[in-house]
Amino acid sequence: MRHSGKLPEVDWQQPWLAPYAGLGRQLAASVADGVSVAAALTRHAGPALSFEFVAAPVAKPGLPYETLVFTTRSIPTRDNLHDLFNGLCWSVFPQAKQRLNQLQAAEIAATGVRTARGPLRDAITLFDENAALFQAPDMLWQALAARQWRRLFGELRPLWREARLTLFGHALLEKLGRPYKSITAHVWRADPALQSLSELDAWLAQDLTPDKLARKPFATLPVLGVPGWCGANEDPAFYRDAEVFRGAAQSRKGHVPSDTKA
Repeated sequence: MRHSGKLPEVDWQQPWLAPYAGLGRQLAASVADGVSVAAALTRHAGPALSFEFVAAPVAKPGLPYETLVFTTRSIPTRDNLHDLFNGLCWSVFPQAKQRLNQLQAAEIAATGVRTARGPLRDAITLFDENAALFQAPDMLWQALAARQWRRLFGELRPLWREARLTLFGHALLEKLGRPYKSITAHVWRADPALQSLSELDAWLAQDLTPDKLARKPFATLPVLGVPGWCGANEDPAFYRDAEVFRGAAQSRKGHVPSDTKA
């Protein structure tokens, strides 16, 4: 089925889109030619993905989305940026995305669908929508976890040359279509020795255990603070914005940036 081909433009040159840019440009070109997002993903997705993208809606009464994906091995996909980025994440991280879906479906089978998701399903959803993977030296991770912003982006700034932040959450990627300073990721520490995206994907699929997810071992990071991701952050004053770069004491009071869920 053809559609209007009208989706918001994506600047694929942005540094946070580097893992997705090659495939993303192909998808955008197909969609601009009138192909649906689902059909474009089916055309261009790599052979590692054993799921099918299908045009939404395909919902079945009483069957949750996650269970539908798990049982049919099909991913309902709408013609919007949110689902395009979801499909990109499935294509780049097929093992990790399948693992998250497996965990969601298992938890739904065990506990049913409740008004509140519960700690595990909440953590899985948070990861799927808003996670970023941080490969970095210990000192950078420790400063991030402690919200020591001036140390993280000042004294330790040279160490960022040894670090890599890879965005995973598709809602996070969608928000960055119109970047603003308070966009905040939930950061999961990843093995810094991993080189390729396929290695990172395989490692992550093993690291995503129910116990670890339920503990929510995330650090929060306003992503435009990453060196090289925003020209304005060359000025140290960028990080003195206490409404965005909040300290650990504010976090303990529940005073966190509006773009975070934790």
